[in-house]
Amino acid sequence: MRRIIKISVVLIVFASIVVPLACKRNFLTQTNTFQGTADATFNKPADVISLVNAIYDTYQNSDLLKKCIWYRANFSTHDFFNWGGDVFWNNYQIPATFGGVTTFWNQSYIGIARANAAFGVIKTALGKGILTQALADRLTGEAYFLRGMTYYYLASAFGGVPLELNAVTDGLTPRSSRDSVFKQVVSDMQQAENLLLSKTTLPPSDLGRATKGAAYAFEGAARMWLKDYTGALAAYNNTELTNNYHLMTNFADVNEYDHQNNDESLFEVQFEVPSGGTQDWGGSWQPPGGELGWIDSFSWPEEITQQGYDYGNPALWNSYQSGDKRKLLTIVGPGDTLASPGIVRVLGGIKGYIPVYQGFAAGNQTYTGDDGKILNTVGTLTRPWYGSDKGRTGYFCSKKWRDYNLTGNYGPQKIFGDQNQILLRYAEVLLSRAECKVHTGDIPGAMADLKLVRDRAWGGTSPAIMQDSANFDGTPGQPITDPLQMVLSEYRHELSGEYSVFFDLCRAGTDVAIAFIKSANGTVDASYNPVPNPAPGPTHDGKQHGLYNTTPTANNCLLPIPQGAIALNPNLKQNPGY
Repeated sequence: MRRIIKISVVLIVFASIVVPLACKRNFLTQTNTFQGTADATFNKPADVISLVNAIYDTYQNSDLLKKCIWYRANFSTHDFFNWGGDVFWNNYQIPATFGGVTTFWNQSYIGIARANAAFGVIKTALGKGILTQALADRLTGEAYFLRGMTYYYLASAFGGVPLELNAVTDGLTPRSSRDSVFKQVVSDMQQAENLLLSKTTLPPSDLGRATKGAAYAFEGAARMWLKDYTGALAAYNNTELTNNYHLMTNFADVNEYDHQNNDESLFEVQFEVPSGGTQDWGGSWQPPGGELGWIDSFSWPEEITQQGYDYGNPALWNSYQSGDKRKLLTIVGPGDTLASPGIVRVLGGIKGYIPVYQGFAAGNQTYTGDDGKILNTVGTLTRPWYGSDKGRTGYFCSKKWRDYNLTGNYGPQKIFGDQNQILLRYAEVLLSRAECKVHTGDIPGAMADLKLVRDRAWGGTSPAIMQDSANFDGTPGQPITDPLQMVLSEYRHELSGEYSVFFDLCRAGTDVAIAFIKSANGTVDASYNPVPNPAPGPTHDGKQHGLYNTTPTANNCLLPIPQGAIALNPNLKQNPGY
């Protein structure tokens, strides 16, 4: 075991350079040099840059982003559900042998090992005059940031994990406490803050790299896990954040394909269709198509992609207050049109997808509107898109339905896209800052931060009274008067379909998260019809589709440690309940 780990680390230093990383703006372009010693390999600046770029590459992985972080952030809130081979997410029965959990763990420690190896290489290259002090500082800052961010997600998902901080390990490190891991995140982010470039000085060619502002944001998030709300506020109020990042004027633009790396985005994983690359299954796994993912198309209906591996909870659709523009830009259901400006402009909406216009031409009623014309909505009220097995709800995540270059269907069609994946944005900082203010007694300040986010959601002035509108029949809920519950509600309505809601709920407290999820989803009645105010008709059976009436327990708020990791390291202890 000791020898295998040491060899792996050496290979990470050298072999990782061959990973194809021609991402947006080409800032991660690498040189292909597989064999050689450290002196032979890292003898010019581009070589060292490629090594640091390989740390970023660990996140250019659809399994890691979708089946690990996204699944956890959204399936565990029950605002979205899984269909297919991973339905155990729907009842919180994730097995320790699940491949997504293994990928989460392994891919994270690959990135951590690459970061640990990079520190020594950068220091040596600086001493030899290969790197300038400025470049060495920036690259070191990126390595600290990426290591800290990776530990942030590991601790958020698994609790305490082994803290590997050196380039060589015997592979037998036991788990540290969760607090110890988050303290390391704070330390790494503070190192990064001192070394990274500001967003204002980052060259356009390096768009997508970590910045000082992103480090302050993750520092604040880690301090919140530690219940250090005063320290988190100091990080969130740093001018690198407050001066350099702003809410987009229109919520629709936040996740649009044409607005990637926008003024609100703090850190997003970069993807790109390289020249000559293909967007199908065959071309996505190897050069020149290696910066693509099926992340977004998994969220589309089966009627368009023949996949539809996740679908929405109508309780989320119903929970938005009247006039909230975030609703149809987050979740769409029977009879809804797509609100994405890009898809409407380029494709004209649903009717522009290959399966829709070909199916309509063939007389398929699935793609025919109730008026007899080509369908331009997400199913209809009388014929919801439940999937071929009628196992889904007819509701889908529209945040992951923005890349108009994807054509839908299966096989040779374009199903792999290059939409960047935003892990953290300024709206979440404002909501997190509001939560910190609630905990420190500054309720007026918290309400002011919430109002900034909510006013943008309404495109003007938001309602003064927040409502809990999670009733399954769509009837208005009770006014929300508790400040913390107001923040939790805004996490849900602003960030659902992204990468953080469940983590943010658990960060506020396990009991808080469990109670909120139970309240938000209500009780599922077997006779409940998920279509709001459905028109009567023989094709609508009036039965529950794809809903799960379960609430997480304290044990379910942690993922299981992968069984394979425990087999390799007997010092790892499994989380309770697995």
